[in-house]
Amino acid sequence: MKTPTVFENAVYSKVTRRLIPFLILCYFFAYLDRVNVGFAKLHMQDALSFSDTVYGLGAGIFFIGYFLFELPSNLLMQRFGPRFWIARIMATWAVLSAGMMFVTTPTQFYVIRFLLGVAEAGFFPGIVFYLTLWFPSWRSARTLGLFILVTPLSTIIGSPLSGLILKLFEDVGGLHNWQWLFLIEAIPSFLLAFVVLRYLDNDVKSAKWLNDSEKQVILDDLAKDALHRAQSAHGKVDSSLSAMFKNGYVWLLALTFFSFNIGYYGINFWLPSIIKTSGISDDFQIGLLAALPYIFGAAFMVWNSRHSDLKQERRWHIAIPAIIGCVGLTLSAYCSGSTFWMMTWICLAMSGTLALIPTYISLPGAMLSGTAAAAGIALVNSIGNLAGFFGPTVLGWLKDTTGSTDSGLYILAGFLLLVAPLIMALPARLANPGRSSVTTAADKQHNATQHTYR
Repeated sequence: MKTPTVFENAVYSKVTRRLIPFLILCYFFAYLDRVNVGFAKLHMQDALSFSDTVYGLGAGIFFIGYFLFELPSNLLMQRFGPRFWIARIMATWAVLSAGMMFVTTPTQFYVIRFLLGVAEAGFFPGIVFYLTLWFPSWRSARTLGLFILVTPLSTIIGSPLSGLILKLFEDVGGLHNWQWLFLIEAIPSFLLAFVVLRYLDNDVKSAKWLNDSEKQVILDDLAKDALHRAQSAHGKVDSSLSAMFKNGYVWLLALTFFSFNIGYYGINFWLPSIIKTSGISDDFQIGLLAALPYIFGAAFMVWNSRHSDLKQERRWHIAIPAIIGCVGLTLSAYCSGSTFWMMTWICLAMSGTLALIPTYISLPGAMLSGTAAAAGIALVNSIGNLAGFFGPTVLGWLKDTTGSTDSGLYILAGFLLLVAPLIMALPARLANPGRSSVTTAADKQHNATQHTYR
């Protein structure tokens, strides 16, 4: 792999500063609107007389809508352009998330959660695909690591915020605190949709904030990336939609992500309730404790994605964190009677599960190109997120059946363990990134100009 020049690093730093903070802000509110139902449950469930099974089904049914509409959404993004489509997604999910405040029956709960999944479908894989238009595969893990850092950040910031809203807004204006929670946290998403229309560019060529030489750096690297994919496929690279469906490794990635998400979303939606069951009753304290595992997860996520890029290795950087997540989740269930030890092992579980996400998410875009890349990212993400239906639903049913979440946590841990052998079944030549050693005229020009940036 040719060492990047100072000029090249400066170009990608510029792109990162322009895109990543804003995309993090957008996804922060997307993720918050998706999972705040876990905090709303602390009061919504009693107010509406919902059982744990009803809650688990309602929390999980979001992913059915997500699954059904994610692939079409990503294909429509290619047709209408990322800027318009991302704005459309944000506006519709904001309206539906705010609509959760009017829920009074289980049926209404199911319908709005399902529609929320339909509305948000395509957002995350769309952003991942959008970043492949700006960053080559050998820079993808660290870039996605920065972007996906928003997942723990949403909980680190959002959990205390949600707990504070619940604590301060009960009976304000005649509304319950959980109703205010849905309304307040939906407003920023709606406003940001209009900012997206003015701020984002559809691709490198349309970016007015890059000069011609800076654009050429990125375009040359993306061309080299396509060449590497062709070489990895023995010269046979197909960017068509049919190529994605025929690619067995795409389905292997989807199964891997499915196993991971059963464990991840199961604990994600139930963590506030698990903390409350351990003996903590104050909403704000629950919010603070719920943020703690994500602080550790965020740190490990950044380290793992950077180390993966440094070593140019993907599979072990996914398998080892998955095993760590399994161990942590198992021990958290075993120590559920102690708040201290339960939280200690939940922190370990989140450190493992969150750490593998950016490294894993970089794989479909690195293996495919064109329409196949957009569709492949969406397919993997939609099938993987279908597990978000099973994890919370199974945990809710077992909670009603056994009176405890322990047996459910053991099952979730087993699915995390399954990630390791599945990802190791992917050939290293496809999983690990590579960079063409071909030196283009543009490379020579950038090498000559790099001294200007020293």
